[in-house]
Amino acid sequence: MTINNQQDQDRLDEYDFSKGIRGKYAQRYSEGSNIVKLDDDVAEMFPDEKSVNDALRALANIISINT
Repeated sequence: MTINNQQDQDRLDEYDFSKGIRGKYAQRYSEGSNIVKLDDDVAEMFPDEKSVNDALRALANIISINT
């Protein structure tokens, strides 16, 4: 399978991923990380990870107070 580098302006011609293995580290990465994909409409409300964490801590505090 050949990919035309003109489709990706940021990828230089000298980058050669032809011997790469898709998903080689996916399992190890998923075990050691806690990545959450926000829906686009939600992500628009939070400019960075600090704002997300602050909002979740505030919500967790509200929940713990009411239980």
